[in-house]
Amino acid sequence: MKFLTFMTNQPDNVLTRALAEGKRPFIVAAVFSFFTNVLYLALPLYTYQVYGRVMISQNQATLWLLTLITIFVFFVSSAIDDFRARILINYGVVLDQRVSGRIFSGLFDAVVRGDPSARSQALRDLDTFRQTLTGVAAAAFFDLPWIPVFVVVLFLIDPLVGLVALLGGAGLLALALMQERAVRPPAREANDAQLKSYAFTEAALRNGEVVRAMGMLPTLGAAWARHRAVTIERGAAAAEQSNMYTDIIKAVRMGIQVLVIAVGAYLILKGQIHQGMLFANMILVARALQPIERIVGTWEPLNNMARAHARLMTLLEKAEPPVLATSLPRPTGRLSVEGVNFAPYGVQRLVLGNINFRIEPGEVLGVIGPSGAGKSTLARLLMGIWRPINGSVRLDGADVFTWDRADFGRYVGYLPQDTELFSGTIRDNIARFREGVSDEEVVKAATLAGVHELILRMPKGYDTDVGESGVVLSAGQRQRVGLARALLGDPAFIVLDEPNASLDAEGEAALMSAIDAMKAQGSTIVVIAHKPGIFRAADKLLVLRDGRIDLFGPKDQVMARVMKPADVRSIEASR
Repeated sequence: MKFLTFMTNQPDNVLTRALAEGKRPFIVAAVFSFFTNVLYLALPLYTYQVYGRVMISQNQATLWLLTLITIFVFFVSSAIDDFRARILINYGVVLDQRVSGRIFSGLFDAVVRGDPSARSQALRDLDTFRQTLTGVAAAAFFDLPWIPVFVVVLFLIDPLVGLVALLGGAGLLALALMQERAVRPPAREANDAQLKSYAFTEAALRNGEVVRAMGMLPTLGAAWARHRAVTIERGAAAAEQSNMYTDIIKAVRMGIQVLVIAVGAYLILKGQIHQGMLFANMILVARALQPIERIVGTWEPLNNMARAHARLMTLLEKAEPPVLATSLPRPTGRLSVEGVNFAPYGVQRLVLGNINFRIEPGEVLGVIGPSGAGKSTLARLLMGIWRPINGSVRLDGADVFTWDRADFGRYVGYLPQDTELFSGTIRDNIARFREGVSDEEVVKAATLAGVHELILRMPKGYDTDVGESGVVLSAGQRQRVGLARALLGDPAFIVLDEPNASLDAEGEAALMSAIDAMKAQGSTIVVIAHKPGIFRAADKLLVLRDGRIDLFGPKDQVMARVMKPADVRSIEASR
């Protein structure tokens, strides 16, 4: 059974370590299971005493005393079950606290690598795994080892009764294994198709405007329907197999109980056992077979848990391990790119090859080149988002990829080509959702970006909620708020990727002023753009072509070689 091996022979990571640390609470839960199963023997003993002695002696006092004692025992057993459940639930909370942060960061590692399998499903997988591991299915597994104990008790009553229970339990277990083997393939296929349909739906919803504007809904709906059809068809096949085996197992279990009663009655007639054991046998057999039936009833969540665990392990294996880096001081902004080669996830050819250049603190570098030249890829490498295949990107001599991300983020600013804002207020977004950022710092960044007056005209000013993905704001407004976010804290190093792509004349003027101001403060700035006017403050220009450096040097020299006279006049006029 695949789900029984999820904690064994696994690579070392935060999940396997958290599971290993869970041995103690599971051992305690197993001890509680010992007591609750032993106490359950009170019920067959009670029925034996009632039918074997009380009914013969007609002693009412004994009847009520036995009844009170048995009820008390079951209250104690119920309390023990509650304690066991609490232990498992609390362990589930600790497991989530230990693992969820690494899953979250691992998910983002996968996203920035361009891994197409990366999606928020990973967090749902963790919930599925945790809830199943510490829920009803876990309780069934704790009771499973006690099946032999109850079978032994039945053998002690009479070998024939024990043999019926043993063969019946073996038969049920065999049927359960057959059910799991029959259900697993179609259930896995249904689950995979379901995940694909969800991912397809999320992608379509993110691009809803394009879908509606260009009438793509019918064709996209057809593609989605194909995934959905596989989900329904394979899910139905899995359900049919599961229901068939469940019904057979139910019929066999009831048949075993009837057979035990018949054998017990036969033994009573033969005078081999006391008549009080008839109901005791039935209760013991029911208890012995109960864990198997409960596990059969939880096949689907158990298999979902196994699949969730496999996906989590794959995510953690691919994720970059956390780097315990020494906290470095604020950089001056000296940037060096040394022999960098890079190809994105799943791409066989180099997108950037043999990239070498250097800029000094306080300099502004302009990066130009045709579409597909690798400009945005270079921006991601400069910010330590991606790791080069060869070479390194260094800021003040330190590798930007291995720099502690929280520390690194305090010293740098980044405006990507597609500006995304997060659900929250404008202030939250400019402050990068950090705690301890003062209102003065937020307003300063907004003023530097030239967006302060625009924000004040919003319905609630800085406390205006931008909505999911910043939907309340226009593309130009989002870009200007994104620029303010990049300038928070007077960063020493700033990368702006197409910062004027969605700006009007007013916004572009504010952007130029912000670059001038940050340069005056000593910040090192890399600006990637197509519009030549943005390079008026540049000290150097870098021309990328087909992933290689075509030209690099002082701005005037490079412009003279690659730009048209009209573009040069445009830059000169913007000064």
